Amino acid sequence: MGVVSPATAAANGFRAVTALRGLALFGAVGLGLSALAATAGIGVPCPWRTLTGTLCPFCGATHVGVALLRGDLAGAWASNPFVLTGLVVLTLLGALWTIEALGGPSVRAPKRLRWSSDRWWLLIGAAALGFAVWRNL
Repeated sequence: MGVVSPATAAANGFRAVTALRGLALFGAVGLGLSALAATAGIGVPCPWRTLTGTLCPFCGATHVGVALLRGDLAGAWASNPFVLTGLVVLTLLGALWTIEALGGPSVRAPKRLRWSSDRWWLLIGAAALGFAVWRNL
């Protein structure tokens, strides 16, 4: 990981505050859905599973949230390791972006890993597809 100044990071088009807003919205929706499922037993049905009978890469995400609300890390892992891993990565990114937004250093990936967002989404999509195939075998 390389450290760059906040001015250099802003010049490259990334704004930590904007990223944190999106992450906060994502977290609030996830927390709300998990709390609803934990308290009222109301979950969001998976359209993919309803149509095909197979598990999508995100099936079990509500169970992950409920398990995390209960402090059950093993249960969260058992529900969906792909989603839990993604949440850990997002938590780490959120911590780094918070430090940057508060005026601290900007931490960036090494140059060989500074891919376009399209390339990252392709990698995440391939990982999700691979996980979906593996869990449905």
